[in-house]
Amino acid sequence: MREQTRWKYRSTTAALAVLAALAAAPTWAAAELNPDADEILKSMSTFLAGTRAFSVSVAIGNEVVTKEGEKLQFNSSAMLVVQRPSHVYVARQGRFADIELFYDGKVVTLYGKSLNAYLRKDVAGTMDDAIAAIESAVGIDLPGTDLLRADPYAVLSEGVTSSGYHGTDYVDGVQSHHLSFREDQVDWQLWVKAGDEPLPMKYVITTKWTTGAPQYSVQFSNWNLAPVIAGDRFTFVVPQGAQKLDTLPVDEAGEIQQDKGEN
Repeated sequence: MREQTRWKYRSTTAALAVLAALAAAPTWAAAELNPDADEILKSMSTFLAGTRAFSVSVAIGNEVVTKEGEKLQFNSSAMLVVQRPSHVYVARQGRFADIELFYDGKVVTLYGKSLNAYLRKDVAGTMDDAIAAIESAVGIDLPGTDLLRADPYAVLSEGVTSSGYHGTDYVDGVQSHHLSFREDQVDWQLWVKAGDEPLPMKYVITTKWTTGAPQYSVQFSNWNLAPVIAGDRFTFVVPQGAQKLDTLPVDEAGEIQQDKGEN
């Protein structure tokens, strides 16, 4: 009799737990644009575009699906220093190479430290121009750079067919609004810090029409909206023995390869 009572108690407890989980689960948006998601995306874009200078740490996860169907995730870290409208410095450590990017409003340079080789292009203009020049030079898109654009909202919202707002989560201990967006080729999610500083905290892109639906994720931390920036931070000085290349070899994971190629 006691065993039967215990069984009934466990069943009731399990049912209550399921009901509680269902009650706490987010309500997924229908196939339409969600006004809350759109408002928060606009707020974040306006705030970020209006921030004249900042530095931030970034953790990057890049999934690749092999020919055998195995999904692998490659991780890297980066540090960004931005001074709008036309100065940016990025230092990134990946699997094979330490990479630095410099842009001073006139020249953009991508330097592979482990290769001791660099790519340099004359690009007068803004960060938008520098990003386009680098993407053209290496032949790949640079996911996550949408957030650095002069008008992030215009770039991010283009092609969106539906969106959703899923309440707040905590990203690295920071309460953040959870947004989702759908496009023809990709789905993406964005977590935006709640409060008076609507900064992006996490950004995940899912390539849904590729086998295995690989994801590219960017998580931000250590935001500094009033950084002390050295006067030569955005200027590249050619290291001794460094090779100047017409292009840098990049693999399917977006990493610079070890092969130096031809001089």
